[in-house]
Amino acid sequence: MTRAAVLGRPIAHSLSPVIHNAGYAALGLTDWSYTAIECDEAGLSAFVAGLGPEWAGLSLTMPLKEVALSVATSVAPVAATVGAANTLVRRPDGWHATNTDVEGMIALLSGAGVTAGARFTVLGAGGTARAAVAAAAHLAADSLTVVARRQLAIEELAAAAADFNLPLRPTLWPDALTTLDADVVISTVPKGIADPLAINAGWHPTTIVFDALYDPWPTPLAESAARAGCRILSGLDLLLAQALGQFRLFTGAEPPVEAMRDALSAARS
Repeated sequence: MTRAAVLGRPIAHSLSPVIHNAGYAALGLTDWSYTAIECDEAGLSAFVAGLGPEWAGLSLTMPLKEVALSVATSVAPVAATVGAANTLVRRPDGWHATNTDVEGMIALLSGAGVTAGARFTVLGAGGTARAAVAAAAHLAADSLTVVARRQLAIEELAAAAADFNLPLRPTLWPDALTTLDADVVISTVPKGIADPLAINAGWHPTTIVFDALYDPWPTPLAESAARAGCRILSGLDLLLAQALGQFRLFTGAEPPVEAMRDALSAARS
């Protein structure tokens, strides 16, 4: 049996096993298995060190995306630049860290009509926010505002933005409502943090709102934006998009997109 898994804490809600296992089944990869495993930052190094040769790859979610870089033998340029990895792939020389959140976000935002010159607001400054910064840079954003609860977290993210030659406007959380008039708003904060913003948000109907959560869904933030006529992208969209990249890396095969999408939809119905 060849194994893969998603790691994080909490992890019981994860739908990654549904997506990946559906892909294995569709391609007849009966000797592949993908599970969810509870793991925190302190435990990641020992867990990875103890994995046997049957392990092909790991998906990483909160709070492991930054610490993942320290347990890898090699790091892809995109993961090094953003300072976060959501994927570890077994290679002959050890574990390789990369970030498929970035390519997933780029694909989704491009598909939603985001073009060069858009104004971006990112809520949060963690691992997923770092991927959002990289996506904004790739899409030639005109401006980037990052809203977080800690000034230090914003400063750390500003260094990543500088590597992309993308100026960052720092904003602390009490002023978050003033930043929601951007062309693209990406929320990467944990469950419940952005809920109070939904009450008084003055959305523009042309804004694309991307909430990276999917449990629960819809979030109050996404619901309020949808009522205002905004285009909505969800954490479910990102979950599938980034999983497609991981599937290629783990198996070396092209993912059966429709089978994986259908399995995700069935799991949420």
